[in-house]
Amino acid sequence: MKTVMLYANDDSGMESRLQAALDMARAFDAHISCVQVTPFDSFIMGDPFGGVYALPTIVEAVRKAEDEHRARIEARLRSEGVSWDWARYDGSPAQLTADRSRLSDMIVLSLPAGGNYDGPLSMVGDVVLHSRAPVLAVPQSSRGVDCLGNAAVAWNGTLESCHALRLAVPCLAKAKQVGIVTVTEDETEFPATGASEYLARHGIESVLHEWPRDGRTMTEALLDAAHALAGAYLVMGAYGHSRLQESLLGGTTRDMIRCGTIPLLLAH
Repeated sequence: MKTVMLYANDDSGMESRLQAALDMARAFDAHISCVQVTPFDSFIMGDPFGGVYALPTIVEAVRKAEDEHRARIEARLRSEGVSWDWARYDGSPAQLTADRSRLSDMIVLSLPAGGNYDGPLSMVGDVVLHSRAPVLAVPQSSRGVDCLGNAAVAWNGTLESCHALRLAVPCLAKAKQVGIVTVTEDETEFPATGASEYLARHGIESVLHEWPRDGRTMTEALLDAAHALAGAYLVMGAYGHSRLQESLLGGTTRDMIRCGTIPLLLAH
């Protein structure tokens, strides 16, 4: 893992994302690629008659604020002694982040605060679906990721969980302990022993855990397991069902993004 993409917009999750990216960069001697995206609607004003337009004064104010934010973060990065570059774009933050991640090994994003799945920091789901790199989604209250701590892996044998496990191998190789969690009452296509054997071929020891659901939601059971195992982060496959199904009927991925209390390493 040598390139970590950091979504570098100035928002309430920036500090937690920056700390996580720095931790990853140090653990893997990696480069941080900062991507700053200005949504088009930042420039747009409307009038009572339905017209939309961009005032030069608004554009100038937005650019000035962005330049000041970039200067602050770059000064911080210089003091941290890591390698980085910075790129700025105009457009859709989720789309541009996914597009520019094609040569990234990990993308660092924020989990939305207060369960606000549809808020401005809810781009995790869109990026996970459209990027081939794993997404490290961190709570806004977190201050870094313990790359050498315990890791929890959510396993149900689906294609998504297999893909997430493969992409997480570099991180799991540095973990102190790896716990593979299967929430019982679910049928698995590939048993957890297959996941453990796969990791063993990479020189990674793991412990299998069957976690009773006990009437809880899948999200509650997985979070309880991750916390009980002192997991520094939770690896899981995302969107085993279509995103439309999850939006209409609910789903574990949506609930984890909305309610996650530890860093999530997600892949679709």
